[in-house]
Amino acid sequence: MTVPKKLPRVLTPVEVQALLDACDRLRDRFLLALLYDTGMRIGEALGLRHGDIAAAERQITVLRRDNDNRARAKSATPRTVPVSPELIRLYADYLHSEYGDLDSDYVFVNLWGRPRGHPLTYGAVYDLVRRLRRRTSTDFDPHWLRHTAATRMLRDGISLEVVAKLLGHS
Repeated sequence: MTVPKKLPRVLTPVEVQALLDACDRLRDRFLLALLYDTGMRIGEALGLRHGDIAAAERQITVLRRDNDNRARAKSATPRTVPVSPELIRLYADYLHSEYGDLDSDYVFVNLWGRPRGHPLTYGAVYDLVRRLRRRTSTDFDPHWLRHTAATRMLRDGISLEVVAKLLGHS
């Protein structure tokens, strides 16, 4: 007898919007929007460099590399993921309003805490998650946004093979 596999938890569009709206900072809103838009893993997002984002082409390249914050991409194979114009606009707003003239390759950095300009850590993200859980009464973790993105893509008619490739599954 086969035991049915429990489906991963996904967030409703209302829950995702509540989480985005509960972000005080553009950086945090951009991080959650990125995870929701692309289905990237949190380690992949924390390892992103500005050079990985091709704004004009509306795509992000996910690469495995050594990162100062110990964030890591699971897949050894690089992949390019298309992103929405809204996400590119949010990235531009974040750079203009909060990132400013910081000298860092990393997209997600400490902007208010110490050491300023250093790459954001997993711990900092989980502090954000705890704050957002309190503010929204939504139980979630960053990986749920990955499941939510995959489910949305499948519901939008994108084939399983393409979704798997976008998520970095072999």
